[in-house]
Amino acid sequence: MVKAAFLGLGIMGLPMARHLKAKGHEVTVYNRTARKAHNWVGEHGGHAAPTPRVAAEGQDIVFCCVGNDDDLRQVTLGPEGAFQAMGQGTIFVDHTTASATIARELYAAASANGFAFLDAPVSGGQAGAENGQLTVMVGGDQEPFDRAAPVIASFAKACRLLGPSGSGQLAKMMNQICIAGIVQGLAEAVHFGKSAGMDVEAVIDVISKGAAQSWQMENRHKTMLAGKYDFGFAVDWMRKDLGIVLDESRHNGARLPLTALVDQFYADVQAMGGHRWDTSSLLARLERK
Repeated sequence: MVKAAFLGLGIMGLPMARHLKAKGHEVTVYNRTARKAHNWVGEHGGHAAPTPRVAAEGQDIVFCCVGNDDDLRQVTLGPEGAFQAMGQGTIFVDHTTASATIARELYAAASANGFAFLDAPVSGGQAGAENGQLTVMVGGDQEPFDRAAPVIASFAKACRLLGPSGSGQLAKMMNQICIAGIVQGLAEAVHFGKSAGMDVEAVIDVISKGAAQSWQMENRHKTMLAGKYDFGFAVDWMRKDLGIVLDESRHNGARLPLTALVDQFYADVQAMGGHRWDTSSLLARLERK
C-alpha cells in the first residue's frame, strides 16, 4: 500500500480516487472547489488538502486529472503546485488529456528535482472510471512505471508504457482520432438507415456481429436512436482533445483530413447548443431541420 494524493475530483478523478481508497491506499485529495474534496473525504475517508502543494507533501505517488494544459501547469509548477513539495524518488502520474509538449516540460522539471513524471492519459470514459476499467497509456521511464503500475491497476484494466515522455499523450491523440471517425461513421449509418425506412435496431443487431462492430456501436446506438445525448464524453471535451491533436499534427506533418472535418462537425453541434451533449450527438447534426 502507498501514500497517494489525487488532484482533481471531476467526473473521472473522483471515482479513480475512490478506487485507490477502496484498494487500501492512504489517499489525500485536492480539488479547486474545496467543498468537493471535503465531501469526498466525508464519504470515503482519507484527507483533504487546501492546495496541491500540501496534498503532495509526504506522498509516494501523486495522481492528477484536471482539465487542460493551463490547469495542469497551475497544479504542478504554480507557487502552490505539487512540484514544490515532491520528494526525491516520488512519482507524479498525470491522467489529464493534455499536450505532449507539457508532458515533456513537466518530465524535465521533475527530473531536475529528483522525482519522476509519467504522462498517463486514460480511455474508457466516465463508465470506465466508475467501474475501475480504464485503459491507461503511459509515457516516461521504465523504473517509475514499474512502481506505479500496480497502484494504477486500482482503477485500470490495462496499463502500458509506450515510450519516452509524451508518448502517453500521443497515444491518446491516436485514440481520439479513431473515435472521431468511428462516431461520425456510425451517425451517418444510422441517419442513412432511418432515411431509407430500415429497422435500424435490427440492422445494428446484425452488423454489430461483423466487421462493422465497435464499442461505439454496441454502447451508443440505442441512445442515438432515442435522441438521448445527456451522458458520456461531452462535445466540449472532444473539441478540446481534437484541438490538441490538430495542433500536434501541424508540428509533426501528419495529414488528418477526416479528423479536421469531424472537429468542424462538432463545432456545428456546439452551435446547436450541444456543448455538454455526448459525442454521439453527431447524429443530431445530421437530423437538424
